[in-house]
Amino acid sequence: MAEEGQVIGVHNVEAFDDLLKKGTESGKLIVVDFTASWCPPCRFIAPIFAELAKAHIGVIFLKVDVDEVKEVSEKFEVTAMPTFVFLKEGAEVKNSRIVGADKVELGKRVLALSAPAAATSAA
Repeated sequence: MAEEGQVIGVHNVEAFDDLLKKGTESGKLIVVDFTASWCPPCRFIAPIFAELAKAHIGVIFLKVDVDEVKEVSEKFEVTAMPTFVFLKEGAEVKNSRIVGADKVELGKRVLALSAPAAATSAA
């Protein structure tokens, strides 16, 4: 997959749905960064998110601009940026959402949720 190791910018609902389907079929964790171009904390966390993508090539990292793809941010009821949503098997992982640019928690959550099934009780 050409997208491994990098953050994929999502520019429309169709692209999001296609990537969600690919992630669901492959069984991969999907991490969605809901962001906005005018948001300073979003700009702060962006390079950290990109580093996580390089470090966790078995995870799909998506970036959704809430102003550009309103339908997706509304579907996930995103009210603050950045918001990180973790998806597995096509659904949001319960109690996993991170609101705010918390780089430590983001790293921990990616590690915990991308681990083999036996380790997911740490979440």
